[in-house]
Parts: sequence; structure tokens; C-alpha cells
Amino acid sequence: MKLIYKRNLVFPLLSFVILAGIFSCKKDNMGATHDPNAAIVVTDFLPKQGVYGTEVLINGENFTTDTAAISVKLNGIPLKIIASNGTQIMAIIPKRAGSGPIEVAIAGKTGTSKDSYSYIYKRTVSTLAGNGAAGFLNGKGADAKFNFGGESWYRSGGIAVDDALNVYVTDPGNHCIRKIDPAGNVSTLAGSPSNAGMADGKGGEARFSLPYGLTIDEQGNLYAVDPGNWDIRKITPDGTAKVVAFTAKEPWFIAYDRVSKKLYYNSVTSPAPIYQLNTDGSAVTTVIDGLNFPAGMACGPDGSLYICLHGDNQIRKYDPKTWKPTIIVGSGKYGYKNGVSTVAEFALPWGIAADSQNNVYVAGNGTAGGDSGSPDQSVRFVDGKTFQVSTFAGSNIAGFTNAVGEAASFNVPEGVAVDKNGTVYVIDKKNNSVRKIISE
Repeated sequence: MKLIYKRNLVFPLLSFVILAGIFSCKKDNMGATHDPNAAIVVTDFLPKQGVYGTEVLINGENFTTDTAAISVKLNGIPLKIIASNGTQIMAIIPKRAGSGPIEVAIAGKTGTSKDSYSYIYKRTVSTLAGNGAAGFLNGKGADAKFNFGGESWYRSGGIAVDDALNVYVTDPGNHCIRKIDPAGNVSTLAGSPSNAGMADGKGGEARFSLPYGLTIDEQGNLYAVDPGNWDIRKITPDGTAKVVAFTAKEPWFIAYDRVSKKLYYNSVTSPAPIYQLNTDGSAVTTVIDGLNFPAGMACGPDGSLYICLHGDNQIRKYDPKTWKPTIIVGSGKYGYKNGVSTVAEFALPWGIAADSQNNVYVAGNGTAGGDSGSPDQSVRFVDGKTFQVSTFAGSNIAGFTNAVGEAASFNVPEGVAVDKNGTVYVIDKKNNSVRKIISE
């Protein structure tokens, strides 16, 4: 982080010097006009990495001084062009551009850099609601209380977010479903604290035993599984809960696929199946079988099913047409290591989410008793194109710190969701809180 801050402090002066150089060279480059029949060549660029707002100097051949005729992109995202002299272009890296080669296009021809720009995300962790103490209290932000970790064996991980950016969590210690609006105001959507049971109804009339997994459809309907009642409940936006199916095994996790309009549920056992069914509870089928303690599930934008293989320390992707599996990340070894695909190591991965780009987020601590000494107290990020694993936020050290990236800390992160804007939400079990990660 020191390198980033240092660069940001000195770069305005560096930009001035480079821009002055570009403009002073215009006279020398008057003859370097763009040839529409020649190739566009990108020879180099600097700096090679940075955060959003970084000004990049691109060197090459057959550019043009007409900035309106130039298109510069990173991962298909346009960069704002400041200046060009025919052999150099100064452009600004936009937010969330990601890492990859830089492309320069003029009049239908494109030149691509050999090196990749390394985008450094600034991921800021804050506490959306909760204060570390177990209990029950509706209110705003730190005034609210949850009971995620009041008993060490609670292992829910149920969290979902709607298109209006409301966050919903299963609160097993309070036997209910909680709602958190974008401002951090917590209310009870369905269920009654201190009143475990099994009953349909609206709001406080509904009863849950151990609400665990949670998912959401396009209309904002929630689907919650309850291993205490062996059922799947549909909860409408007004808080009306109704059983749609009783299950073949204790249901722990559930996922909804926007492509097929189907639900999937599983039980964290071994060997274990994955069941598929309609949202009305009909047409239950076994689509995958023989898994070693499958945990969190998430559906990608193409209908692919991602599963945390808790027992194998891996993340697998299943093709919804053939159900053929691909191990996208995880060596199988218990540990905490970033790297490409099966070089990476996980420590009993638990919760999972997928965004619109097939990027995957993994809540890394699924230990049975909520072990603060587990080597993974983080949320990991899996690039949907390269399967490169990195730490999104947190580290291998448990704590309760709001900060940037790996300086932040969680204490048994076990549930994760991502909204339409790329903001990530985390159930932080032992801190009895819901954390928010804004990535810039």
C-alpha cells in the first residue's frame, strides 16, 4: 500500500512532465501522421500497475494526434484520452477496469500491448450492521444485534441481496430472516426471536427452527432452507412465508438459477447429492451425486452451478447441460494460498457467490465450531476468466477491523453475496455482524 500512496503523491508532477514532453514533441512528430494502411503497434506503456485514476503513457507506432479518432480500452472498458502526439498517448485508467493488455484502435485497426496492466483494486471493508455482540435487536448499523455465533455450532451462511440493494440474512440463533436496507436499518422480515418452530405466516407469525441457506429470485422472493424442519420456505417481499417443499435430506444450502428458473439444494454430508426442483416445489430430481460435503452453491449468469466442495477444499463448476464437473480452483490441500487454479489452497470453504462476469467470491471459514485459528479468515476472489485466486479482503488472522483489503479482518466469515454493482456482503459469524466491501 505504501507504494500506491507514494505513486499517487508524485504522479501529478510526473504527469505534468510527461504531458509537457508530449506537447513539446508535437513539432518533431509533425511528419508522424497516421497511415490508415499500416498496422497500429503498441510497444510499451507505463506504469504497469495502479489504482483507478492512474494516468498511463502508451508508446507505439502509427498513432494519430487526433484524440477523437483514438479508442483506448482495457478489458473492453474505454479509457479517457488526455493527449496524443502520434507516437505516445496519455490515458486514464477507469474504475474496476481489471487487469489485462491495453488496446489502441484507430479507424478500425487495433494494436494490443504484449504486457498486461495490473489493476489494483481498493477494497474497503465496513460494518453494515451489528456490533460484535450476540443478541436480538432491530435498529440502524451498530445498534442492531444478530445471533450468528451465539452457539458455536451455528453454521448458516444464508445471505442474499435484491436489485434494490436490500440485504437479507438468516439469523439461526433468533430463528428468523432479517432485512437490512441500503442505509443499514435492520428489521425482521419473517420469524419470531425466541420462538423456534415450524409455521407458515406473515412476518412474526411465521416460525423457523434453524434457517440456514438463502437465495433470491428476480421478483425478490426469498427461498430459505431449514435443516431443523427439513423444509424449503418461500418468503415474499412482504414477509409471507410458505412451505414449497419438504426435503429428502437435511437442507443446508440453496441456490436459484435465473436461466432455468430452478432451485438447487444440498445437505452437508458425504457422499451427498445435489437436488434440482421447480420454485413451486415440484419436479425434484437428483442432478449430481457422490459429493464430499458440498457446502455453498451459486449460479453463474450462464446457468453454471458453482459449489464449495467443503470436504475437498475445492471449488467446482458444473455444466447445467451435462453436469460435467470442472475443478476451477483448489489443490485439495488444506491451507491458505493464492495462485492460479489448482495451485491455490483453501481451508474448508463454506459460502460462495458469483457475479455477472462469472467471478466467484468464497467465504473461507466453514469450520464446525467456528475456529478463529483457521488459516482462512478472508473472502477470496476467483477471476472468472483466468481462475486466478486472490484475497479480496481479510487475511489468515481473525479480528474485527474495518480497513482496506488485507488490513481488514473477519472472525469466521461464512456467508457471502454480491450485488448488481459488485459490492460484496459478508456474514461475519463470531463478530455477529454483516460486513460490506466496496471495490473501487
